[in-house]
Amino acid sequence: MHDQPIWAEIDLEAIARNCRYVQSLIPSSSRFMAVVKGNAYGHGSVPVAQTALANGADCLGVARLEEALRLRRAGIQAPVLIFGLTPVSSLTTLLDYDLIPTMASAEMAEAFSDQADRLGVQLPVHLKIDTGMGRLGIGAVPLPGEASAYHPPALAQVQEVCRLPGLRFEGVYTHMAQADADDLTHAKGQIQCFTSLLQDLAAEGLEFPVRHMANSAGVLQLPSSHLDLVRPGLMLYGLSPRPHDPAVTDPLHPAMALKARIAQVKKVAPGFKISYGSTFTTDRESIIATIPVGYADGYFRMLSNAGHMLVHGKRTRIAGRVCMDQAMLDVSHIPDVQAGDEVVIFGSQGTGVLSVDEIAEQCATINYEIVAKLMDRVPRIYTSKRW
Repeated sequence: MHDQPIWAEIDLEAIARNCRYVQSLIPSSSRFMAVVKGNAYGHGSVPVAQTALANGADCLGVARLEEALRLRRAGIQAPVLIFGLTPVSSLTTLLDYDLIPTMASAEMAEAFSDQADRLGVQLPVHLKIDTGMGRLGIGAVPLPGEASAYHPPALAQVQEVCRLPGLRFEGVYTHMAQADADDLTHAKGQIQCFTSLLQDLAAEGLEFPVRHMANSAGVLQLPSSHLDLVRPGLMLYGLSPRPHDPAVTDPLHPAMALKARIAQVKKVAPGFKISYGSTFTTDRESIIATIPVGYADGYFRMLSNAGHMLVHGKRTRIAGRVCMDQAMLDVSHIPDVQAGDEVVIFGSQGTGVLSVDEIAEQCATINYEIVAKLMDRVPRIYTSKRW
């Protein structure tokens, strides 16, 4: 038992089950990279990484160097790929901690090559190809009217980059932009672009040990994207890239619930005004409960006067504006509410359920953002004896 006023409850067994589900969807020849960037989408990178590695993951993916160093400093020795920009000045750190950066452009590769060559070292790297995300990567998207599945100059550019000294290209990858769509035309075009480029490179003697492109949506919807390795993120946390598709969503097990304890309960008269701007006025004698959650915790101010929480398993509406550290609920319809009672901000309580997807829809955003925005000041409580 703990006495935290607010906490995120993380079910590591749910993450383990989701990892095993990933394994059931991919061929035995494909490896599995658990994506734990953004503090494992708000779930805690170290315990999630440990759980994923114990349940089928072969390696880990992060966005930034500091995220990778956090894993290493926690004693995690599995391969770690850094997806985002890594400064050239970090080359010795990468080598010391056995980390793999991404080369996303010829200029970036040349800078790392020069530094590695001067030091007389070989830096393991992965090459990023842009097949239609429009983010990082060597551009391979065919121009209008080009007959090839990829932009022909990409072939020579990749070959030139891979000849640079000091770099050992252990993998090549791209990222899918619309693998979660109803219409998979764009996603299939990315698959064709990527695989055609790799086939032509192989025909000229350049092959990569590991080819990868499938995110969670690719794992779930596009077996032809699985290649040598898959990179699920969202689905590891029990959240769906297609939340309105039961076939995709139902097998997943949400791993996070956000909970708090009521800080104060007060009875107020009709006409009483609540919170900043006095945007909520009671129309009867009411019971108002104050909850220690606000936008500094990552809870959306957009939910003011509109969102709900669960108290005693029943939905109750937010009264007034969400503050930086607190929000108020009108609990007049729920008997015997007291300070210290547990409130579920999202998750389940009794027969009541408030899903991350529902909150995301109400905030006009995606489920990723609801969990990833949760701030570090909210303690993570793990439902596992190890954590």
